[in-house]
Amino acid sequence: MTGVDIVLSGAGLVARGSGALFWPDRRLLVVADLHLGRSERLARSGGALLPPYEGRETLARLEAEIRATEPAVVICLGDSFDDLAAEAALPETEALWLTRLMAGRRWLWIAGNHDPGPLTLPGEHRAAFELGPLIFRHQASPGATGEVSAHYHPKHRLGLGGRGYWRPCFLVDHARLILPAFGAYTGGMRAADPVLRALMGPTARAILTGTPPLCVPMQR
Repeated sequence: MTGVDIVLSGAGLVARGSGALFWPDRRLLVVADLHLGRSERLARSGGALLPPYEGRETLARLEAEIRATEPAVVICLGDSFDDLAAEAALPETEALWLTRLMAGRRWLWIAGNHDPGPLTLPGEHRAAFELGPLIFRHQASPGATGEVSAHYHPKHRLGLGGRGYWRPCFLVDHARLILPAFGAYTGGMRAADPVLRALMGPTARAILTGTPPLCVPMQR
């Protein structure tokens, strides 16, 4: 199984084990929080020195999802780059790779809190995007319905004690869906955090990424 079926405001969606979201009826693929250039930004700011491979890993995963779903539209739900300087420092090979992935399909960059969307790459730039019964934005808005968002990088714990481990996860209830971060080198907020508990309804589920993806009640 490569995904878990979800119905949100009447739209049939698939939460894929990769962390991407697919809307088959619209041939629309959604990814969140790529954070390209994270290792470069951390090195520039005097933070941890990480191997500079996260861009290639993220783009390889994105290319695999595009090949698997053949979308007509791709939405990047904000924080596609770690900051605008990271976009400028994107290696030419990765910029060309990304441009190739964009060719022949509609591509929307949603503004995030780390960047307003890459200004030198093709595609459409939006604060939010509405399609049918759904609205796509970077950060969840209290009281919204039919909302697909990102920002929090939710993760869910499996197991107890020293044998427990974390997986990135989708969070979904009757009104909203929050995607996990798709990019490599991204941390996460535990699903039981008060911020996420306040956003999600009492019957919310967590869909854990991986093969196969796993659907469980959201931790509270």
